[in-house]
Amino acid sequence: MQPFSGLTPQQARELTAAGVRPPTEAVGDVASVVLARGDHTEFEVRVVSPVGDPAGVIVYLHGGGWVVGSVDGAEPVARRLANLAGCTVVLPDYSLAPERPFPCALDDVRQTMGYVEASPLGGLPLVIAGDSAGGNLAAVTALRSRRDAEIRISQQVLVYPVVDTDMTRPSYRDPGNQLLLTAADMAWFAAHYATEAQRATPDVAPLQASSLAGLPPTVLVQAPHDVLFDEGSAYGQALRDAGVPVDRWVVPGQMHGFFTLFDLLPGGAEAVEFVAAAITGELARRPDPASAG
Repeated sequence: MQPFSGLTPQQARELTAAGVRPPTEAVGDVASVVLARGDHTEFEVRVVSPVGDPAGVIVYLHGGGWVVGSVDGAEPVARRLANLAGCTVVLPDYSLAPERPFPCALDDVRQTMGYVEASPLGGLPLVIAGDSAGGNLAAVTALRSRRDAEIRISQQVLVYPVVDTDMTRPSYRDPGNQLLLTAADMAWFAAHYATEAQRATPDVAPLQASSLAGLPPTVLVQAPHDVLFDEGSAYGQALRDAGVPVDRWVVPGQMHGFFTLFDLLPGGAEAVEFVAAAITGELARRPDPASAG
């Protein structure tokens, strides 16, 4: 595969779109809503529902370095999670850089969460999840929700997330990690997404937050052959140091991107099952509102 760093954003999107596989797993329902932004543009939110009543809602944010990716590419894993976790999975087709750079994607995620809260799904536990740059948006959204006391997040799921912009870590320099995602690619993605000053803030690099205390229980999935491995490990440890429960799994032998290839890679299938089990386990620990009082 040609490195993203040698392409224009449009070329990178065309290359990524060519690899999208149509979803095949049956679910209860797939619907689409369109949300209007304040600047008179719109974006799609795709809602994947399980068979039967959902136990919770997963807002899932696709990867793609804030520049590529789509809800079409994320729908197969969303369907799998909907069935395994028994949750409705909500996929926002959030803003992509450089046309709509930081903080546009985060604003779309916040609006999506507000939509969920105002919908019939609003009373259900809410999980924020994402892979790669989507994991970054999920982690930052959890930080923002804690800060602003807006919508309560029950759990965050971070799959090989971008949580820092320090590209001098050993996992970035390891030649064995320059596979699907290279250090040069990450520099290319980051430069399109945010300015250098913005990249030094917790809203882009959540590992730089002064405190991670009070964040929701976290599921962390990592690939050992990944330039992002060291920062993900550091974030998991920082969460633990802040008293946040962390359920971490480093999936042996895997590289960046394996999670969404669950239908092709056994490690991906096992990781999706791990995430679904962690979500159902967290939901099972929550008190039943019907039995309160």
